[in-house]
Amino acid sequence: MIWDFIKKYYIDSIVYKTGYNPVNTLTWAVILVVAVYTLYKYLSKRLSFDERFFISITPYILFGSFLRVVEDAGFLKPPVSYFFMSPFIYVVIFALAFPTLLISLKIWRNMYWLYYFIVGSSLAVTALTFLLINLNVVHWEVLPISLFLAAFLTFIFYLLSKLLKIDKLGLSVFFAHMLDASATFYGITYLGYWELHVIPRILIHNFGSWILIPTKFAVFTIILYILEKEENLQLRNYIKFVLLVLGLAPAVRDITRMIFYV
Repeated sequence: MIWDFIKKYYIDSIVYKTGYNPVNTLTWAVILVVAVYTLYKYLSKRLSFDERFFISITPYILFGSFLRVVEDAGFLKPPVSYFFMSPFIYVVIFALAFPTLLISLKIWRNMYWLYYFIVGSSLAVTALTFLLINLNVVHWEVLPISLFLAAFLTFIFYLLSKLLKIDKLGLSVFFAHMLDASATFYGITYLGYWELHVIPRILIHNFGSWILIPTKFAVFTIILYILEKEENLQLRNYIKFVLLVLGLAPAVRDITRMIFYV
């Protein structure tokens, strides 16, 4: 009975790529919260979650997204491929990014972010180069369309942000999630892709893929407005970092996958 439950709700969703279900979604969410809290308690004593940290961590997000597409394209076979699918891809990237961060802090205390950025950029460029060499660009238009729509929506939010007093880091988080929503809308509407996550899948089924854009716009406007009320700057920026990862990682993966049409 227990094995059947585990197989149905956890293993099959990965092996057969059926997407998330309510059970594994809740499980991964709980694990994420615990991991995020533990990481915050450790890192908050060792560095500042400022703009330099955001910039230095971005290449690792891109690297993870490109690696995810390497798996999407079939270059990796089971069981190795399972480690490059969500949620395990986050563990793989963490296993690379976290030690690199600690080494960067150890060697270049005040300039750690530059060394960290260079290493991450090298990894991201390597993964993207592999894709460009081995795959054909099919839907190049996905990138400019997604960027334009996300930038337009972020500009509207920027006008609101002056009233809501949301900073640049908040804007970057908002842009990441608008990019995710825009790419998902385009992929489902015009290229025949489908949504993996439970709640978005329900919304799309009932209203259509367009619903993701106004829904995310409203949800993240509220989240970021509430977040700005947090007096602890370290905690506030750290939560923004987590939100950035959760938005930018799937956005870049989806755009890259659609460009190569895999």
